[in-house]
Amino acid sequence: MVKNHEFTGDTPHSIVLEERHRLSVSGVSEVLSFDEEEVVMETSMGQLTVEGEGLHVEKLTLDVGELTLEGNISALCYSREGKSRSSFWSKVF
Repeated sequence: MVKNHEFTGDTPHSIVLEERHRLSVSGVSEVLSFDEEEVVMETSMGQLTVEGEGLHVEKLTLDVGELTLEGNISALCYSREGKSRSSFWSKVF
């Protein structure tokens, strides 16, 4: 996990997707996880999950809240603010 304690979250959030190959995101406060198929980040507008193939972080500048990804991007999904992902078993117990 990558976290920067200096970022205030006041940066406006925006997304620029170029030909489903290059994604630029502003307003990023934390990268929660990343691999070649999924990148999960916390933004000023909630948690954002990017799915695809061959994903790699080209640029990460958390002091200004910017992230640039490259790869074959197939999906962008926001989760509700403040709602964490939990498993079926954690809900049962």
